[in-house]
Amino acid sequence: MRRYNRLLVAYYVLTDAALAAAAFLLAYLIRFESGLIPIWEGVPPFEEYVALTPFLALLVPAAFHVQGLYRLRRGRSRVDDFFAVLVGTIFAMVVGIGGTLYYATYYLDDEMKRQGAYEVSQLVWALFLLLNIVLAYASRELVREALERRWKAGIGLKRVLIAGAGELGRMVADKVLQHRELGFKVIGFLDDRASGDHIGYRGLPLLGTLADADEIIKGEKIDHVYVALPLEDHVKMLELVEVTNRESVEVHVVPDLLQFIALRARLENLDGVPIISLNDVPLRGFNSILKRAIDVSLSGVALISLSVPLLVIALLIRRTSRGPVFYTQERMGLDGKAFHVYKFRSMYLGAEDETGPIWARDNDPRCTPVGRWLRRLDLDELPQLWNVLRGDMSIVGPRPERPYFVEQFKHRIPQYMLRHKVKAGITGWAQVNGWRGNTSLEKRIEYDLYYIENWSVSLDIKIMWLTVVRGLQKHAY
Repeated sequence: MRRYNRLLVAYYVLTDAALAAAAFLLAYLIRFESGLIPIWEGVPPFEEYVALTPFLALLVPAAFHVQGLYRLRRGRSRVDDFFAVLVGTIFAMVVGIGGTLYYATYYLDDEMKRQGAYEVSQLVWALFLLLNIVLAYASRELVREALERRWKAGIGLKRVLIAGAGELGRMVADKVLQHRELGFKVIGFLDDRASGDHIGYRGLPLLGTLADADEIIKGEKIDHVYVALPLEDHVKMLELVEVTNRESVEVHVVPDLLQFIALRARLENLDGVPIISLNDVPLRGFNSILKRAIDVSLSGVALISLSVPLLVIALLIRRTSRGPVFYTQERMGLDGKAFHVYKFRSMYLGAEDETGPIWARDNDPRCTPVGRWLRRLDLDELPQLWNVLRGDMSIVGPRPERPYFVEQFKHRIPQYMLRHKVKAGITGWAQVNGWRGNTSLEKRIEYDLYYIENWSVSLDIKIMWLTVVRGLQKHAY
């Protein structure tokens, strides 16, 4: 699979680079040579734009890499591809504009600056954005359609044999069957616990015992063997690997640790000793810096642009009920560390003095008239933009919970604490899919873990967009 992925990724990188160069030059021709758009000033030399194409050809694949477009994974939809291409192209265009301006400012002499050398037309950038999105997305659709048709016809499929028909082997079979875009066909299972009726799983036959591996590999013309045996069968695993090594097949050993892995696992090297790190997340290094830059930019702009509405809400709260305008509450965030979240006060003072911490509910009598309106429109959450600017939260992420409830949930719900692998967010994947307020915690965890494992800038933008679109469809109590 790794070799297949490398070939496909290499194809995408080369294609994206070529299409980016073509989109940039085509944008020039449409703007200055087609006659479709009026020319108010002189026509810049075509050679200057040609000289910039290698820069764009390197920049676009780099931007797509940041968006995770080259991280091939199961379940990636056409919508995900489109948003990743869109955001990646916008990112490349912004860096391209900045790069050309920097070059023109610091590396050109005064005469060339006066002539406007290497100043790319804004319309050319706009056309490049549109053309590159269309071309890059279309190229991926063509590959998707070609591979699906090829494999549906049974052409070029790799034949897979799974050693182990237990829970681990069945999990591997499920993953391979769900991952049909890789072109694998599961032939069946091997297992020493084979019953006489030779019934397998999901219509896949139980072909024999582990001792029959050599004969079955030859007879079934197997290409890949997945060894998915439990830990107690360690000796049998070594014997099976020795047998398969005598044949020209790819051998993949699946460690019996999958029940402990909720997020992506990463293979590390400790002075030559391979170490499996469980529950790795993509939000590390440059990705975390990029997400933080987006959070600071958006939260800063939002606080400035919403300053008047925020002031109006504050005055309404002050005039209609006794107490402070803002309400602070301890929540749990990144790595399980507590912080204080800011909200507009929507309840009367002392609302939990008698009951202690409890869930909010529909028509909550503790809410003030203004507070009930604020909650219905989610406006009570707006002060959390300050939490984002401070670095306590992110705009997108799992919703933060109170430590009182976290102590209860972490013992009752498996993998609950994994949601604290990233910063808490104002909105999140679970929320835009309807799992908010007094809804199923298990489903919220499922959606939160999906977000953490599959994070990308394009997914964040998709969630922000869906928050706006669906924000008034589902209301917290």
